[in-house]
Amino acid sequence: MYKKYVKRGLDIAFSLTALLLLSPLFFLLAVLVRCRLGAPVLFWQERPGKDGRIFTLCKFRTMTDKKDAQGNLLPDNERLTKFGRLLRATSLDELPELLNILKGDMSLIGPRPLLVSYLPYYTQEEQLRHTVRPGLTGLAQVSGRNFIDWDRRLEKDVEYVKHLSFAMDCKVIWLTIKIVLGHSDEVAEDTNAVEGNFAEIRKKRLEETGKLKV
Repeated sequence: MYKKYVKRGLDIAFSLTALLLLSPLFFLLAVLVRCRLGAPVLFWQERPGKDGRIFTLCKFRTMTDKKDAQGNLLPDNERLTKFGRLLRATSLDELPELLNILKGDMSLIGPRPLLVSYLPYYTQEEQLRHTVRPGLTGLAQVSGRNFIDWDRRLEKDVEYVKHLSFAMDCKVIWLTIKIVLGHSDEVAEDTNAVEGNFAEIRKKRLEETGKLKV
């Protein structure tokens, strides 16, 4: 009952209320991003959602478009400014995802939507993460996101799906609030920064063993 009906109703009510209440903050952030990082203000990227359906994720941009002498974009760490790091550390760059929640692409709580290029490298068990809508925050994000490896992170996503309930969502919301208010690195952008690119790690594992670790 909760998973099928109540959760979506709460998502709509929350995202609509938050968009209305936070509209002045949205405007302020949009101006700051435009002045400090340039246009466009928003960053759009395709991500897999429920049942693997591809949708367009919306976030505030956190990097510049600086290029080298050959016209190629500089590495991410060189384009990520102090202001961009602040947006990520406070999760303010994620606010436009409220639009994705309102549209039905995402939920408030669920496995984070990762890159489309990762899709071929999930185990059968890990693919369960795509049986629910991806979330603005999730169990992996409040369980040491940048301090656990990809295998453990995806285990947490599967654990969430298998035990999805109102009590579980309340737990994740409470822990998310504690982490954000504490300015923890656990909500910094992604595990790539610590362990490396997930697709590359799994591809190497495939080459070495001939199969994914289950």
